[in-house]
Amino acid sequence: MSGHSKFANIKHKKEKNDAKKGKIFTVIGREIVMAVKAGGPDPNNNSKLRDVIAKAKANNMPNDTIDRGIKKAAGADSADSYERATYEGYGPNGVAIIVETLTDNKNRTASNVRNAFTKGYGSIGNQGCVSFMFDQKGQIIIDK
Repeated sequence: MSGHSKFANIKHKKEKNDAKKGKIFTVIGREIVMAVKAGGPDPNNNSKLRDVIAKAKANNMPNDTIDRGIKKAAGADSADSYERATYEGYGPNGVAIIVETLTDNKNRTASNVRNAFTKGYGSIGNQGCVSFMFDQKGQIIIDK
């Protein structure tokens, strides 16, 4: 026995689960914003948005939250403006690397990517320095 009450243990487990859900919901919310800006707020005419909504429902995201995200992105007064940025560089032993990002702050993202290249014994390059060697075939997503 840990000496704590049953309810304290439940509270801690719930906080942990809520933090995980919050992170997932944040990522999906950004994807909703990008999908709406790319193809419009109607899921019948926007297949990317339809896919993101399906992903949100698979992760038990409430319908109100999904609708609120779509309305927020469709409005011109949206406070969050996410931008895509691509960084290219070389890793250890000259391995070519392309990093695609989605961010609300390009300066912070550039700093973080530059730091990751430096810590990994690589170097960040100019736009186009390695992209001519790649054809997009798929996507690899790595959990933290």
